[in-house]
Amino acid sequence: MLNVYGLKNCDSCRKALKWLTAEGIEHNFSDLRADGFDAKDLQRWLDVLGWEELINRRGTTWRNLDDAATSGLDNKSAAKLIAENPALIKRPVFDNGGTGSDDVFVGFKTEQQNRLKAL
Repeated sequence: MLNVYGLKNCDSCRKALKWLTAEGIEHNFSDLRADGFDAKDLQRWLDVLGWEELINRRGTTWRNLDDAATSGLDNKSAAKLIAENPALIKRPVFDNGGTGSDDVFVGFKTEQQNRLKAL
């Protein structure tokens, strides 16, 4: 089953969940703040996507961090930063449980919708 991670008050997440239901794609939604996420899943997301793609650098959470926290990031330091600030994750995260780029991806635009239809 497809796991979807996001925030329940995120417009993109709500739009994606509504679309998934309309398309008949079975899914399970987890709120990154309320439900949390597994450290192993986070590491897999970082391994597949890299921190540059996984972290939302346009959001207020990122902008409110000090330069010391955001400079010189790598996957290891990004994992620590994300664990402390789950809202840093781009949303929604679609996770099919595998380790390939078709198994974990973020965002909800036409490209992601096409990938979801192909699952």
